[in-house]
Parts: sequence; structure tokens; C-alpha cells
Amino acid sequence: MKNDTKDPREMVREKYAEIARQDRATNASSCCGAGGCSTEVYNIMTDDYSSVEGYQSEADLGLGCGLPTEFARITKGDTVLDLGSGAGNDCFVARHETGPEGKVIGIDFTPEMVAKARENADKLGFDNVEFIQGDIENMPLKDETVDVVVSNCVLNLVPDKKSAFSEMHRVLRSGGHFSISDIVLNGELPEKIREAAELYAGCVSGAVMKEDYLKNIEEAGFEDVVVQKEKPIHIPRDILKAYLSSAEIREFRREKGKISSITVFARKAKSTEDSIENDA
Repeated sequence: MKNDTKDPREMVREKYAEIARQDRATNASSCCGAGGCSTEVYNIMTDDYSSVEGYQSEADLGLGCGLPTEFARITKGDTVLDLGSGAGNDCFVARHETGPEGKVIGIDFTPEMVAKARENADKLGFDNVEFIQGDIENMPLKDETVDVVVSNCVLNLVPDKKSAFSEMHRVLRSGGHFSISDIVLNGELPEKIREAAELYAGCVSGAVMKEDYLKNIEEAGFEDVVVQKEKPIHIPRDILKAYLSSAEIREFRREKGKISSITVFARKAKSTEDSIENDA
């Protein structure tokens, strides 16, 4: 399936608007909510949130590929930013950690998702959780206003990843940090999969090589970069066969571990002023 003439950003926006309108079971049985449903597995990428404190099932569309809030070291009173907040799932978990005295901000560029998240927050009565529409590469936030950034299976969909990490560095306060779950590659994907709109919007074909992903983080000025968790992603055969022949699937299967979910932590260095105050 060729998509040479279609803007990837619009393709993702359209797909996630569709996801916002469909039920969770349909989302969870597909590839990050996109593409045809698989009969092999119920949920391909996302981790189990059911035992996580603060979890709200109505806000979980089954679109993630990790549990970034589990590793995010959020403390009471923090201001937390969730990039690609969807229906609000990770925001509500973060809100449990930061408490009513903190603040959680969700950014998503799909209007339908923002509306869904606001509706969920209203139902829960959370007045310290805010959802805004905006681009991750150009966030509508002031410099150094956030303590912690989280994101779940979103940045791989952003065309300009360098700008995204640069923006994260800008909005984080001195000494602030992020924990992000995302999809990366450990080898080249077959061209037919890279060209598939469903798999692009489904968090696979938009992914980059793991070493390039980590390099982007370091080049944005972050330090203490650590991969907190990594797991292989298995794409079921009944999804692959929509794009590959049987021989191509066998070849793809031979090289295991080509696609992985990683959760990465990194910190913004403390400013000189902050270091002097702490040493005093």
C-alpha cells in the first residue's frame, strides 16, 4: 500500500480520530488501535494497567506499548506532562502519583481525542488535569514549566523526532526528567510494512532504529539516559499477511527482535544557579 502523496501527520490524525470514535475492544485487538483486527491475540503491544493505582478503564483505549508512569518517579506536587495523551489514561495514573496538589497536562493533536479526554476528566471530577490540543514538535507551553514528561507509544509517530526531544528539553525545569515508552527497530523493516498506513498509524512503520532514537535524546541535551525496560513486539501472522507473502513472512520471522518496545529515562541537567543553591 503506497502512501507517497499523503502527509504522514494527516494520516495519523485521521486514524486516531477514527480510534477515538470506536470501542476499546476494537482498538485493543488491533495494532496500537490501527489496522485490521487480529484473531491471534487480543492485545498486541500494550502492557496491563489493571493493577496500576489511578487507572481508569474508560480512558484506556489499548493504544500504549508500556507503562511509563511506573518508571517516571513522579512525586507529590509535580507538574506532569503527557505527550500524545489520547483519552487520558496515563494522565489519570500520573494524577494519582502527583496528588490533588500537583498538576497534569495532556497534549494531543487530534481534536476528537482531546474532547474524549476532557469528558473523562469531567466525569472523574479532576480539576487539576488539563487537556490541550497541540503539536509535540511545537508545544504550546512556556519554558521550564514541567517537572516530569511521560509518553506512551507516541513519539515514534512524530515525523521530526529531534524537534520533539528539543521541545521536551525546553519545557522541563532544571533537573526535570522524562520516562517514555516507545517502539524502536533493531533491524530494517520490509518495505511493504513501512509503506502500510495502518501499521504506520499503529506505531510500527514510523519507528526508527534504537541507536538513532537514543542518539536523538542525547543530542537534545539530556543526560543519564537509561533504557528502563525493553520487550520484543510480535506482529501476528494474520496482520502481516495483509502486506507480505508467506515467503516474506517466514523471512521476517527468521530475524527475531526486529521490533521492540522500550521505556527510556533521561534527565535535564541542573542549571548553574540550581547547583549553587543545592551546594549552599
